[in-house]
Amino acid sequence: MNESTLPPAGLLRRVGALIYDTLVVMAILMIAGGVVVAVLEACVAAGILSYAPYQDAGDLLSHHPIWSPAYTLYLACAWIYFFVFFWTRGGQTLGMRAWKLVVCNPDGTRISATQALIRLATSVFGLGNLTVPFDPKKRAFQDMWAKTCVVVLPKVK
Repeated sequence: MNESTLPPAGLLRRVGALIYDTLVVMAILMIAGGVVVAVLEACVAAGILSYAPYQDAGDLLSHHPIWSPAYTLYLACAWIYFFVFFWTRGGQTLGMRAWKLVVCNPDGTRISATQALIRLATSVFGLGNLTVPFDPKKRAFQDMWAKTCVVVLPKVK
């Protein structure tokens, strides 16, 4: 797979994959949050932990000076891990697979974890894709920074 042999991904395909991945990430974050709430509830039931002065797990995780930032960091790590894992393993998230897109280096090799983190940090929650229609190579802002490309895979017959 080489950038010159496969067509670059356009804006609409990228947005389609982004919407699909947003739904997947939301589901992952719900599961990750549910695990934390279940553990907290088990600790309260076992008498290991008390919510006082907070009303419940949600109030504790939203307002406690230590638990709230730790919980937010935990959810952010789950979100980041999703993209880094899929981009570095096979070059595709679930949304990218559905839209037949793959992220790779210009020579077709897999991207590194550093490149994945750069892509994620510079994507501005997907707004970086707005540069695609204006760039001659159809690169998104995050692809320019990470030195990656997103290409469309050929249809399988």
